[in-house]
Amino acid sequence: MISIGIDAGAATTKAVVLRENEIAAYTIIPTGFDFRKAGEAAYREVLSKCSTGDSEVGKILATGYGRSSIGFADKTISEITAHARGVGYLIPAAHTIIDIGGQDSKVISIENGKVVDFLMNDRCAAGTGKFLEYTAKALEISLDELGMLAEVSKNPAKISSMCTVFAESEVISLRAQKTKKEDIAAGLIESIILRTTSMVKKLGIKPEVAFVGGAAKNPGIVKALEKALDIRIKLPEEPQITGALGAALFA
Repeated sequence: MISIGIDAGAATTKAVVLRENEIAAYTIIPTGFDFRKAGEAAYREVLSKCSTGDSEVGKILATGYGRSSIGFADKTISEITAHARGVGYLIPAAHTIIDIGGQDSKVISIENGKVVDFLMNDRCAAGTGKFLEYTAKALEISLDELGMLAEVSKNPAKISSMCTVFAESEVISLRAQKTKKEDIAAGLIESIILRTTSMVKKLGIKPEVAFVGGAAKNPGIVKALEKALDIRIKLPEEPQITGALGAALFA
């Protein structure tokens, strides 16, 4: 029998299959409008990846922003708990988790894969992947390009607004002032790092530090975060699946 974890995130839905406590397969797909539909699609896709049928599935646990919509799951758990378990499995020495997702950002303190304390920003897009997505669009570049451009900046622009809507307007104004694209990109990343590091400092930081979520796949953000915290960060091989993995482990 196998267990499956599904992380119904605001931007992407992830599914992980565990067989004998080892990752047999995983998938990451865009969530779109319908959480349940995305959950079902991720479930079917991940089963096909490991040539597994429904009859072999033991338990299914759902987590994430849209977990209550995954009606076929046996149970739901919070994403805080799921990420702690998933990171504890992949990086046993981790004591601090930084998660920058599409809709929220979190800092979690853990011991042996269990939550000790956490802080979460889920009331505003500032400091999340959505903030970067909208502001990158104003620069007419992809998120990958945003990180690469920021790395070559010599004079990061000052982005004073932490509101996504106002920051987007600020980017347009900077473009009109002929500010270099790489300097705007660096300024945007600095602003998201400022919000994240303030949460880290409030909660307290204890090595090892694991960075997960979609933003962890952007080398520019990783480097900026390491510089701001003056610490080396550990990255899972696939930073987006720790929530789904944690759910599968609980399953």
